[in-house]
Amino acid sequence: MDFADVLKVRRMVRDYRPDPVPPDVLRRIVKVVHRAPSAGFSQGHRLIVVTDPAVRRRISDLYDPAYKGADIQGWIGKAPVLIAVCVREESYHERYTQPDKLDDDGNEIEWPVPYWWFDSGSLLVLLQLAAANEGLATGFFGPHEEGLREILELPDDIGLSGMLTLGYAGDKGSRAAELKKRQLPLEDLVEWR
Repeated sequence: MDFADVLKVRRMVRDYRPDPVPPDVLRRIVKVVHRAPSAGFSQGHRLIVVTDPAVRRRISDLYDPAYKGADIQGWIGKAPVLIAVCVREESYHERYTQPDKLDDDGNEIEWPVPYWWFDSGSLLVLLQLAAANEGLATGFFGPHEEGLREILELPDDIGLSGMLTLGYAGDKGSRAAELKKRQLPLEDLVEWR
């Protein structure tokens, strides 16, 4: 697909069809982890791909409590794939204590921005674009519910940026037209100097 077309179809959804995502398609999507930026090529990204219905249901129950135990689920539970977007901060520190990355005094740099989180957001966007290129839609939810780390069995040294929902968009109407009306003009968002 042409990049401009990928951008046009990339959208966040809250409704998915139950159709499974073929493993080869899913593998092509998550393979973008190799192309995602990481400061100094630290390679601190980590992904956990959840396709197991029982695990997806446990996660859904945390976020969609109104549906807990019901035959139907909320939007998180309807997604056939959940991807935990994670980062290992220590990978960045390990990389930036190597000789070619030390400052003039032989120390690790001062991190003006925690680039592990910045890079994690970049990875999220690449995953969304790769999904759109495959004809899939995505959504996102934050890691704020207690118990999510335990369900994902995350080690202590792995940070969780959030969860990407992934699948074929459902039939519920898109909000694209409504959102387009609320879109700020380019001049409000970009300054030229």
